[in-house]
Amino acid sequence: MKETILKEWIDAARPRTLPLSLSSTLMGSFMALSFHQFSWSVFILAMLTTVMLQILANLANDYGDTLSGVDNKERIGPKRGLQRGAISLQAMRNAIIINVLLSVIFGIWLILEGLHYRISIMALIYLLMGFAAILAAIKYTVGRNPYGYVGLGDLFVFIFFGPVGVAGTYYLHTNTWDPCVWLPSISLGLFSVAVLNINNMRDLSSDASWGKKTIPILLGFQKAKIYHLFILLIADAAFFVYIYYRQTSILQWLTLLNIPWFVLHLTKVFKIKTQKELDPELKKVIMGTIFTVILYGIGSIWVI
Repeated sequence: MKETILKEWIDAARPRTLPLSLSSTLMGSFMALSFHQFSWSVFILAMLTTVMLQILANLANDYGDTLSGVDNKERIGPKRGLQRGAISLQAMRNAIIINVLLSVIFGIWLILEGLHYRISIMALIYLLMGFAAILAAIKYTVGRNPYGYVGLGDLFVFIFFGPVGVAGTYYLHTNTWDPCVWLPSISLGLFSVAVLNINNMRDLSSDASWGKKTIPILLGFQKAKIYHLFILLIADAAFFVYIYYRQTSILQWLTLLNIPWFVLHLTKVFKIKTQKELDPELKKVIMGTIFTVILYGIGSIWVI
């Protein structure tokens, strides 16, 4: 019985989403590493904070979608524990509160460590960004006007998985700004948006039936594919420009080996006729994003 309950909570945390969220933190850390500015304490605390925030977002997403009725028998993706009644609404609320507290604890510790325990305007900015990240994780599907139901999910995913996750981590390692850092921040933000777009294309019919407005619903199934193409094109173009101007090792060009992977993915997406066929492509975009970050990391470690 205990094993069954544990499995339900592990499934609710959605472990397969964690590598994607960690990609932004890894990218910011690899960039700092390539310029010989790296802190193990910042790296570990950033990873822990990111994990807590992602689990919080996943739990809140289940909670909000269950209350609104979006998670129903027509949904194509995996059936959630809350949706099936294996986890109660009260238990989920308690889990959300616990994850908020853990996110706050690790987040404040990360800020203090990254800014060397100095109280400053930058510390206040990071504190506000941290609370904004917690609020964004919850408000995606929870509350009176969840932004995920009015087509704003892509924007918020881009901001928090891109500039906040990548550039924010880079600054905590280095305590310096480099304008070019925004380029890989844009890339990781767009790769994360591509994951959300595939997810929303897959769930287009069930979301539309419950009044949820996502970009694929607003654009339509075929135009959402074109939107997906441009997301990935701009993401790789930003990486190309960054490596061109900030290359510290010839091996960092390995990053662009992700192009054949995404070309195969896009070819499949444009051939797909039914929404259900998109489910395997979700994992491919996640893996492609992680693959991109690891390739860049190999080039960064080489110069050490």
